[in-house]
Formats: sequence, C-alpha cells, structure tokens
Amino acid sequence: MIPSHRSADHPRPAAPRRRAPFPGRDTLTDHTVNAGAETPQGLHAFIAGLPKAELHVHHVGSASPRIVSELAARHPDSKVPTDPEALADYFTFTDFAHFIDVYLSVVDLIRTPEDVRLLTYEVARDLARQQVRYAELTITPFSSTRRGIDARGFMDAIEDARKAAEAEFGTVLRWCFDIPGEAGLEAAEETVRLATDDRLRPEGLVSFGLGGPEIGVPRPQFKPYFDRAIAAGLRSVPHAGETTGPETVWDALTYLGAERIGHGTSSAQDPKLLEHLAEHRIPLEVCPTSNIATRAVRTLDEHPIKEFARAGVLVTINSDDPPMFGTDLNSEYAVAARLLSLDEAGLARLARDAVEASFLDGPGKARLGAEIDAYTAAYTAARPAV
Repeated sequence: MIPSHRSADHPRPAAPRRRAPFPGRDTLTDHTVNAGAETPQGLHAFIAGLPKAELHVHHVGSASPRIVSELAARHPDSKVPTDPEALADYFTFTDFAHFIDVYLSVVDLIRTPEDVRLLTYEVARDLARQQVRYAELTITPFSSTRRGIDARGFMDAIEDARKAAEAEFGTVLRWCFDIPGEAGLEAAEETVRLATDDRLRPEGLVSFGLGGPEIGVPRPQFKPYFDRAIAAGLRSVPHAGETTGPETVWDALTYLGAERIGHGTSSAQDPKLLEHLAEHRIPLEVCPTSNIATRAVRTLDEHPIKEFARAGVLVTINSDDPPMFGTDLNSEYAVAARLLSLDEAGLARLARDAVEASFLDGPGKARLGAEIDAYTAAYTAARPAV
C-alpha cells in the first residue's frame, strides 16, 4: 500500500560516531556491556539456547576476526591487519563514512570464489553456534563482481556453502541481494541483473535490498530496479531511516515497495509513520548495538525500540555486522530484554516475531515457531521455583 502521509522532517546530518570494539577486547560498547550486566543471568542462559531467526545480518560484515585474519594473510597487499589485536584498533569508526571505508577494505579481501565460499560457510557456522535456525544474509554481489570475481563462480560459491551449512549445521540460509547505494545506479543495474537473470539467480535468493549511506543517496532513484526485482518475485527490504529522518522510510515504502525496513531508527520521530507501520504489520529490522556504534542513536537508553513496541510495530532483533560491532545475536537479545523489560515469554515472542517477519515458507515458519514454543515450555518447566 502507498502511504498517504509524508513526514515534514528533513534529513538530519550524521552525528559524530565512536569506535565499535572488536571481539578480544570489551565485547560490546560500554552501554551494551552495562545493559547486559543488568539482564538477569538466567535470561542469558535462556537466550543462548533459544531457537532464533535473523533477518538483518551482512555477509562480509559477519566475518569473524579469525576469518578476516585468514583472508588478510591470503592477500598480503591489503591494508587490513592480519593480527586480531591490531584489528581491534583498525575497526575504530569515527563516523558512518569511515565505517563504510573500513567495511569496503574487508570486501577487498574477497577476491576469489574460494574466498566467498570460506566466508559464507564460516558465517553459517557462527550463526549455528547461536541457535540461529534460519537467516536471511544480506549479500552485495556487485562488490565482488566489480573486483573481478566471475558471477557464475560467485553464485556457485554461496550456494555450495549454503547447502553444506544446512546439511552440517542445520541452519537454513537465504539471500538478500542488496545495492550498495554509494556506488550509484551502475551498481543498481548490475545487482538487479544478477538477481533476475535465470541463468545466474541462486536458488536461495528471496529478497532485494539497498544499503550503504543514506545521506546524498535518495531512495526514489532506485524505484525502477526494485520494480524489476519485485516483478521477478523478490521481496523488498531496503535500509531506511538509519542516519536520515523518517521521510526516508516513507520513500522506501512509497517508491521501493518495502515489506520490511532495515533499521528504520528515525521512524519514532513520526507518529503517523509508526501508526502506518503498525497497522500494516511492516516490520522493522532493529539492530541496537549497531545503532550505538555508528551513532545513529546516542545511547541505548535513548534507543527508539521502546517507542516502536509501544506503538505496536512489529520489531525484529538483529546484529547487522556483528564482529565489526563486537556483538552477536544472543547479545542483542540480552539488550532487548533489558530495554523492553522482557522475561522468557517475552523473548520467545520476540523470536516468534522474527519468524513471522521472515520470508521462510509456511511449513518452515510453523516448524520453527513450534520449536521456539517447545524450548520455552521445557526451559520454564525445568526452572527451579523461587
């Protein structure tokens, strides 16, 4: 549905941003460490075993320190450090633009189909360790094909890793191909071509997105590319409203046919937008630690997730670029538990909401929902009476 209201707000300039710690030092930002410390210990154990779905997690951004180091060692001409401790300093973000620069330097380490396969398989392994049963991994194929990786080789590599991960770990992966907004319409054309060419389109592809900077990258210009992707049966999941105002979210809904919104952080500034999102059950892919690390939000206590919940918006919890931000999905659930004052039942509802918002098929949703319910019932039944 095309929304009838538009926010009068203008895009806000990006605020200064602070570093995000890399695993091996403090595991999260100070705010997140404090948040986790205030989460009852029993909830951490519950979260660790809770079957989950993750809907907003980036392919390259999920590379662990071990994998980044291994890729950097394979390609010694890169400026990316090979030592995990040095990586902790390298992943120090001064602003969103700097984060993009650092992110792209890691992208530059992905040079062969073998690199792609290694990365994808190891990301799946890390997801499985967190009891993630289903994940929609955001992949930017343009970043690889423009660096010389053959498109057929790229597709074969991610598909081989996907099938191996499902067989070996039980984690189901699906793909979202996203346009890197900073690369402009050339990237949009190449991304939609790769996503809709029946000779190349991978079996696991379910959706089409738009990432990268928002400031100076208006959403309406990408409408023709989203129209083509949607016509080919893909679902629309652009980033919007992370570092700009709610008008960017309206644009994603109006011009790009968004079925879910990546981040959508500034939606809380527009009551009519919140009402629209709630009424039409358009989910927000919320990534709390990412929003603090990139300074899209100043502190966790100011995070709009509480406003989203009060407005009845369907919220999913996600990790975005977890090793880069020193987090993982379990940690994000712990943050959500504190911010939303959730108990085990509330966390299970949050996990089921992610399943509802996913593009998993009906039987798959039913199975995963039943697994969440069975786990919750067993866990609470075994909990000692206080």
